[in-house]
Formats: sequence, C-alpha cells, structure tokens
Amino acid sequence: MDAVRPPALTQLLIPRERHPGEARVAATPETVQRLAAKGLIFHVEAGAGLASGFSDADYASAGAAISEPGNGLWSEVDGLLCVQTPPAALLERLRSGALMAGMLSPYRALELVELLNRRQVSALALELLPRISRAQSMDVLSSQANIAGYKAVLLAAAALDRYVPMLMTAAGTIQPARALVLGAGVAGLQALATARRLGAVVTVSDVRPAAREQVESLGGRFLAPPDQVPAPEEQGGYAQAASEAFLAAQREQLAEQLAVADMVICTAQVPGRPAPRLISEAMLDRMRPGSVLVDLAVAQGGNSAATVSGETVLRQGVILIGADALPSSVPHHASALYARNLAALLEHLLGLAGESGGGGEGRTLGLDLEDPIVAGCLFTHAGSCRRPDLVGVAETPVGAGS
Repeated sequence: MDAVRPPALTQLLIPRERHPGEARVAATPETVQRLAAKGLIFHVEAGAGLASGFSDADYASAGAAISEPGNGLWSEVDGLLCVQTPPAALLERLRSGALMAGMLSPYRALELVELLNRRQVSALALELLPRISRAQSMDVLSSQANIAGYKAVLLAAAALDRYVPMLMTAAGTIQPARALVLGAGVAGLQALATARRLGAVVTVSDVRPAAREQVESLGGRFLAPPDQVPAPEEQGGYAQAASEAFLAAQREQLAEQLAVADMVICTAQVPGRPAPRLISEAMLDRMRPGSVLVDLAVAQGGNSAATVSGETVLRQGVILIGADALPSSVPHHASALYARNLAALLEHLLGLAGESGGGGEGRTLGLDLEDPIVAGCLFTHAGSCRRPDLVGVAETPVGAGS
C-alpha cells in the first residue's frame, strides 16, 4: 500500500467560520467526543459553534480545548477542519505538511492551489468525494442539498399568495398549489417530499429517465425529458452538461408547466460548470403574478433568467428568490450532518493509518494515495495539485506527491 502519513497528526483545529453569512461549524460536540475517543485532540476557537447552537461549554464537556482566535494555534496544529475555505492570511499560518478538510470550492481555484502548494498543505476538498457506496456516510453535498431542498419549499410557501394544501371550507374548496421542481437529485427529491407533505401537487423534471421511479415513489408526477434529442449522460453520480439542442427542447417543454405553476424550485446543477439555463425571460413572462420561483443554482449562474444571488426580485408580480446559502440558514442540523460526514471521513483515514502500520491506536490520519476515497478528494498534496483538470494549472509531474 502506497501510504503517506503526516507525523503525529493528532491536533485538529475547528475554526470560527469567517465567510460572510456562514453559520455552520465543521465539528459538533457529538463528533468531537466521538473522535476524541479514537485519539484525536481538538482545539475549538471560542465562539465557533454559537451560530449553530453549540456553546464553548458544550465543546469543553466533549473534551475539546477552547482557544481564543489569534493565539498562534494555526501554526501549531496538524490539521484544520472547516466548512468553507478560511481567509488566505490564516491559511498562510498553517505549518508545512498540515492537513485541511472542508468544502474548498476547488473549481478554478488557482490562487488557493498556489497558496496550499507553497505551504505544502494536504487539502481534502469534500465536494470531490466519489459517489460510491463506501463514501455515502461522508457525502457532504448530499446532506447539505437535502437541507437546501427542504428550506427552498418553505421559502416558496411563505412567499406564495395562496394556501399550499387543498382545503374544504364553508366558503368553498381551495385547490392545492401546483409545484414544479427542476432536477431530481438530492435537493429536488427533498423539495418534492416537502412540497407533498405541505399538500401541493408536484411535477418534477429531470434529464434522466431513470429518475421517474424515485419521483413517483414520493408522490410526484415525472415530466419525461424530450425524446427527440439525446439526453446528457451521467458520470460519477452527477448529470453532465446538456447540449444546447437538448436545453432548447427542454425549455419548450417546461414553458407550459411554468404557466400553471404556483411554486417553482430550481435545483439543476453540473459540478464545475455553469448551471444550465432552463428558464428564459420569455418563459418567466408566462408565469402568473403571485407565483414564486426559488433558484438553488443561482451561485452557478442560475437555472432561471433574472434571479440574483442572495436577493429576492419582484418581476412582473412573480417573486424570484436567489437562494445561494440555504444550508447555512438551518445551521444547527446542517452542522450536525456536515460534522458527521466529516467524522466518517476522518475515521476512514484513521483506519488507513492502522492498516499501514500505525499501531492501531487511531492517533494518526493516513493518506493512502491509492485509496479511491482519498484519491477522489485529495486536492493538493506535497506541494502539487492532484486535480489540475479542475483549476487549469500545469499537469502534476509523474511521481510528484506520491
């Protein structure tokens, strides 16, 4: 086994997140206690979990040491667990050979790669975890997308000008709201389930015919993709970019659905690529005043025209919500799920260390470069970028970083 183990990698730092609006935290008292029992030592920056409902006292009771920001720990610890990439000024303090794990937004992140390579940091970008059965418990994209799909429907229902469920009253019957969900991935299926629980009639569009069974099992109506143009293929559990001909056919198909929809939830995304533009200005013109559209893909350009990241736009009576950070709006459970995903990954690395002769004590984290989970998400290592295809840097020399 080709294993590389940073020496005595036991001290892990949980920082207070610095990204604007980020309320999640990378470890909870539950996961600190779980991993401390396996020999890892945790330092938590004071106040790191407050926005998620976890106090410093909770972490201390779980066995973590509470540190004040700026006390020099960044240069002393062996690893850093984060939600989003910390500011460059803090990353510059990490010691050579340190390990960092988090959602690092690796696509086209050239400046980040240069910094991590200069500092010789081994970075695990959790967005790149392979979608294989062994990694399901580590899949942060799925756990966070679940929350986004749930919250998107709540936002739409709160902004809608009518009831969601069917109601029979002395004044007459209220018909249920009609919801349209674009994309039957994790977020789309959760949006479907949530809208159905609220009483809406839900139609779901997806480019994959195989999604029909999942949609119908949750009580939704599946809108089959256009059959006159080849649908985009799926790779690694993700839909690939569609051709313009396919998108044009899909937009024509969706126009009729939009005209009768009360709520529209857009979830279609392609990793590392702009989101497919499924709804044009002309299609928005056909939506009825008072309807609501929530675009979860707005940070990648949006599935809909006229949506703005982080803003709510009123367009000819239609409410367009650019929802770019919904998991952070449910920080307690978003953090709990994220931290469990990360804990599962760390336990996997502890197991690799034991297999490679780490004594079985679980005090070091092993980076087996041939392990499919490590190989999938190891972004930088030993001064080289291991995924140059994502950032446009020169190819890693043969043998570098191994």
